[in-house]
Amino acid sequence: MEHQVYVPAPASRLREALADPARVARAVPGLQQDAGADPGTGRLKVRIGSHSITYRGSLRVTAHDDGSYAVDGDATEARGTGTVKLALTFRLAETGEGCTVTVTGTASADGRVAELPAEAVQAAATRLLSRFAEGLGEAPAAEPASIFETEVPPPSLAPEPEPVEEPVSEPVVEPLPEIFAEAAHARRTMIGRSAEEVDHAPPRGRYAPVPAPQTVAGSSALRWAAPAAALALASAIVVTRALRRRR
Repeated sequence: MEHQVYVPAPASRLREALADPARVARAVPGLQQDAGADPGTGRLKVRIGSHSITYRGSLRVTAHDDGSYAVDGDATEARGTGTVKLALTFRLAETGEGCTVTVTGTASADGRVAELPAEAVQAAATRLLSRFAEGLGEAPAAEPASIFETEVPPPSLAPEPEPVEEPVSEPVVEPLPEIFAEAAHARRTMIGRSAEEVDHAPPRGRYAPVPAPQTVAGSSALRWAAPAAALALASAIVVTRALRRRR
């Protein structure tokens, strides 16, 4: 038999895949690999016309000195006694941006496949070879079995930059107007005094009111009202003087 397949991939990629048995096994369409077995060993269902035959076997690839590859395989029917043997040669040639794979060799089979039409068998074989060659150009590299086999990049030797401390700006306190400053001074002079003294004590200092002339006799209500009136008078004097200064 002889068959040619154009693969849109460089020949170097196919050579890397043919050199890796695991990638060769992944390129075989429909191959179910056996657990714990060598790559390329497992079950393969082949559809020929309206029939399907499942084979169990293995596939091996050997590189030659002239750049070609020998692909040998043997399999047995999973539900029968029929066998298949392959002895193929793969040659790769660069063609534009891809490569051409030329397959030559022989194949022998008996059992159920021998009872099927030769045209259907030939079409199934060429279709399987074409998909296998295309799979070689698309087969990814083997991934690590676990995360512990993944290489960890070395840590950077450059020291980490030291944090830069930004200066903390203190809030700017604007001077209070004169009238508020006098009121604040008056409140500071009342700190530490009792509530009754704060309510009824007149302002001190230069803003202290002139004491009213005392009367000889007065009622108790007048004695209680006098401090409040004095406080109101003192407040009025403070406000009046402050307003005059602002003018």
